[in-house]
Amino acid sequence: MMVRNGCFAFAFILALHAAFIQVGNAISQELISVGGETRILPDVGTTEPVVLQAAIDRGIQFLIEDQNPNGSWGSATKTKGLNIFAPVPGAHHAFRAGTTSLALAALLEVAPEDPATQATIDRAEAWLFEHIESLRRATGDAIYNVWGHAYAIQALTRLHARHTGDSEQQKKIVGLIRNQFEKLQRYESVDGGWGYYDFRYQANQPTSSSISFVNGAVLVALAEAREIGVEPPKRMVDRAIAATERQKKSDFTYLYGEYLKDRPAREINRAGGSLGRSQCCNAALRLWGDKSITDDVIKTWLYRLYVRNGWLDIGRKRPIPHESWLQVAGYFYYFGHYYGAVSLAQLPPNQRAPYQ
Repeated sequence: MMVRNGCFAFAFILALHAAFIQVGNAISQELISVGGETRILPDVGTTEPVVLQAAIDRGIQFLIEDQNPNGSWGSATKTKGLNIFAPVPGAHHAFRAGTTSLALAALLEVAPEDPATQATIDRAEAWLFEHIESLRRATGDAIYNVWGHAYAIQALTRLHARHTGDSEQQKKIVGLIRNQFEKLQRYESVDGGWGYYDFRYQANQPTSSSISFVNGAVLVALAEAREIGVEPPKRMVDRAIAATERQKKSDFTYLYGEYLKDRPAREINRAGGSLGRSQCCNAALRLWGDKSITDDVIKTWLYRLYVRNGWLDIGRKRPIPHESWLQVAGYFYYFGHYYGAVSLAQLPPNQRAPYQ
């Protein structure tokens, strides 16, 4: 997954701020056990709610102004002179579906009830309803569409809430969610879970290596569908959980992908390389009943996200994927913070403040 467009980043940050908006007025120093060592949590001052709201408002305005005329977000026109592997047109359809779904989900969470924002949401909803059922993989080896299916489910669950009281519209949305389940079944790896490349055999059912954080993102989306009463296929979920568990290491770092199982100490598989995906994988497995993902595990990886943030920030604006230390790519930064907010919400409310 390549974060190449400003609206994609803004969608992540809006959702992040939505989860952090209830920050307390004071944070006292607390202790945390990390790797068997007791450490003091950094004493970080809080941000005033008015400042957070102002940031959210700027993000909302950006999304309103940046929306494409057809209701979507994203384009392939800002490549910074670097062309990534993206077979046309399917890869761009996938990126646009994922970007649009993220932006729509963010606006549905944080947007005020002003006419301009609601009109923006209406256009995005219409685009999603029209296009999401036709999303397919681009070629046998490029399966970026799995991102579009996952984030479309998250947008659709929020649209379901938006249409409370409208049974016909909710029925339509449930049908679209089930359609995305079918696509995820079609494009799941033969080993369970999902990858976004298949450089093996490009078979009818992908022979792609299961990628830990793709599994995590999909499992989070599937859990959200379950919360509104739309149960995903059990076999598909169980296989994705098993594939993710196979990539989980004893310190709750995760392999980038199952193809690296024989190289667990490679840079990208160490704590610094896993810094942008452990939050996602931990949150996903916990949502699906993994008792090993305790509050302490969640806290440890929120702590690491803060104190080791430099590893992610160094790679944040580098145009070439994985060229930074520990093979960090730019999208790790946004992905890690977004799912950091998801995992933060899994802590008891009275324990969140030090990690916000």
